[in-house]
Amino acid sequence: MAPLVQILGTGIDLVENARIASSIEKFGDRFLHRVFTEREIAYCASTANPIPHYAARFAAKEAVSKTFGTGIGKALGWREIEVLRDEAGAPSIELHGGALELAAQRGVTGVHVSLTHTDTYAAANALLVG
Repeated sequence: MAPLVQILGTGIDLVENARIASSIEKFGDRFLHRVFTEREIAYCASTANPIPHYAARFAAKEAVSKTFGTGIGKALGWREIEVLRDEAGAPSIELHGGALELAAQRGVTGVHVSLTHTDTYAAANALLVG
């Protein structure tokens, strides 16, 4: 029998890819390094069309911040929520700094995330479990 888990929070976000493309065009590396970790930048840059991948990761960070009920800001920073890929290629979340501390305070044992993107939009859904 599988152990029982409790859903501690849920979040969703939808992003227009053009908005992310515009931010990258306007602010370049300053935007990328403010929002994304080095591993996220390396992954997105390795794809044929990085914009939808950046947008999906942006949406995931927003969705995860919503699971905590805080949004991005004082309690959680952009780079404290890292979107990675597991061995099978599925998205996963790694928390750092304040996000990791907040998760520990709330009894979070895992963060689940699902990403999707088209040529126009990217979306993410996230769950906190404990």
